[in-house]
Parts: sequence; structure tokens; C-alpha cells
Amino acid sequence: PQGSEEAKAFVNAFLKRSMPKKKDEAIQDILTRKAVVLQHYSKKKTKQKRRKAKGFTAKQRREMHLFEIEPEQQRYAIFLPLHELWKQYIRDLCHGLRPDVQPHMVQGKLLKADLHGAIVTVTKSKCPSYVGITGIILQEFKHVFKIITKEDKLKVIPKLNNVFSVEIDGFISYIYGSKFQLRASERSAKKFKLKGTIDL
Repeated sequence: PQGSEEAKAFVNAFLKRSMPKKKDEAIQDILTRKAVVLQHYSKKKTKQKRRKAKGFTAKQRREMHLFEIEPEQQRYAIFLPLHELWKQYIRDLCHGLRPDVQPHMVQGKLLKADLHGAIVTVTKSKCPSYVGITGIILQEFKHVFKIITKEDKLKVIPKLNNVFSVEIDGFISYIYGSKFQLRASERSAKKFKLKGTIDL
């Protein structure tokens, strides 16, 4: 009957599509069996590598002037509220800076603390012109502090060969810049060793 021929043609066409790697003789051989196993050939999907979002390079940041403070913003009075916030941050960090607090505990906290907003003074330096400069730290980099003085002057003070003092609630701490050449983010995870004497 006509129906069976159409069914046979359909099966042949279907098997050719399902088994493209088989020859016609092999397909006919399969048809003589009672069971037909259809093989599935899946195309291998190529995995697309995820691209990590890249940040700006140091050169691009310099070209975009991301870290530059505009001249009209270089005023000491503008950053006094920042200093007040910093003092409250240190008090919370050191549990109130009570008189009975051990000095080495406060020193250890300050070594890892964020210094943006702290008032520092250069107490010792191999370059005499730096000694006595006092101001609020606006930016801390690996090798320098950028501070704003009471005369509204932005100073870039290198950490190397300089000793800085930080005073808060009568407690004075000294920062030896030569041993402090780290970024603020790196400093928070570093373990500092107490040494008896430190030279410039």
C-alpha cells in the first residue's frame, strides 16, 4: 500500500538526518534489525572566557587627574571637619583612649589605622626644611603624604628619612616614615614588629 512506502521513505530520510556519518548501506543494514539505536552528535560549545573588568592604569589615572585636588579646594578650614571625624574614628578604634590604656596598644592600632584626616607634624628629617611642617593628611600614597597646612598650602612630604608625630587627646605617637612605606590598604593587613631603636 501507498502508506507503507511513504512511511519507509520517511524513516530513510529521518535516519539520514539522525545519522549523517552513516552510509546508505549501513542504514539499510540497521533497518533489517528489530531495534534501531539513534546516535546523537552534539556540537561542542566553545566556552567564552570571561573578561575581568580592568581598572584604570596608573598612567590613565594621572592623565585623568583623579588624585589632584583643585586649587580652590586647597583650604585648611575645609578639612577641619574631616579631622574631627578622624579623631572620633581613633577614639572608637582605641576604645575611648582612656588614661589606663596601654601605650603600645594605641601605637599598634595607629600603625594600622587610616590616617586621612590626621594632623601630623614633621619632627625629624634629613632635610631640615621639612622639620616643623604641620597639617592635615589629605592623601596617603606608598611613598608620600599630601598634607594641607594652616597657611592653605598643599605639601607633598616623602615618608623616607622623615619622622612624623600624631597627637590625639594628649597621646603622642611617632611614625617612622622609612618603615611606613606602604599603601593604607596594605598597612591594615601587615604585622609590625616592635623594635627598640629605629633610625632615620
